Amino acid sequence: MKTLTGKDLAAAIRARTQAEAAAGAQPRLAVVVATADEASLWYVRSIAKAAAGVGIACDVVDLGPDAAPGRIRETLAGLSADPRVHGLMLQTPLPPGASAQELAAAIDPRKDVDGANPLSLGRLAAGLPAFPPATAAAVLALLDHYEVELAGRRAVVVGRSTVVGKPLAHLLLDRHATVTVCHSRTRDLAAVTSQAEVLVAAAGRAGLIGAAHVARGAVVIDVGTNPADDGGLTGDVDFAAVSNVAGALTPVPGGVGPVTTALLLSHTARAANRPHDAQEEAHDG
Repeated sequence: MKTLTGKDLAAAIRARTQAEAAAGAQPRLAVVVATADEASLWYVRSIAKAAAGVGIACDVVDLGPDAAPGRIRETLAGLSADPRVHGLMLQTPLPPGASAQELAAAIDPRKDVDGANPLSLGRLAAGLPAFPPATAAAVLALLDHYEVELAGRRAVVVGRSTVVGKPLAHLLLDRHATVTVCHSRTRDLAAVTSQAEVLVAAAGRAGLIGAAHVARGAVVIDVGTNPADDGGLTGDVDFAAVSNVAGALTPVPGGVGPVTTALLLSHTARAANRPHDAQEEAHDG
């Protein structure tokens, strides 16, 4: 079995982004935070560190875990209107009563580098240029990096979130794969997933995908990032069991994650250098 790590691909994307960031005015990413969740805050810190490494300024706007939805919306609208900000994202989770989808509508689509605005998602679904969610784009980038053929192949996505499952299904369709989306109410999940030549697990349930869910020789992409008992992360795929069946499999951590962060910064640099037509370049991830 081949292990599909994201390290080399992420490094290549960062190098490209660094060159693009140096070609014009310094790109600036703003991340709005309204949570005390430590895993989420760790991720934001990692984004800021990675941004500094490629020459992108990163402003973390921490509104606190009790921020009212109105204040979050006003902050996003203000940053959207700020010409000094090129990329903007809203970190989750959010305080009770706050809807990520509703609040993301306040993000200017030209600055929506993580594809959260419903308008961005709608353009993606229609096959129009838009920044896709970075995690969904990272899955496609990994498949391309390892030269996994998609046209005409059977792809199954487990999970229907607007962050990964739904946008990824559209990206795969654009590449001429035959796509099935599974979810919590799919009957006999293994019967569906075991037909996949390319299987993406993005349900957020540790160990959901076992050997019985995977066709021999299939390419399996694990998007899951679930807390493990040892304080680390574990994926949606039982790595040990599936590695005996799959032809290729991403690890957690070290697979999709590094590529996601690298693409988020790439989108920011692209938005900075093409502020009026960034979406014309965005559809390729």
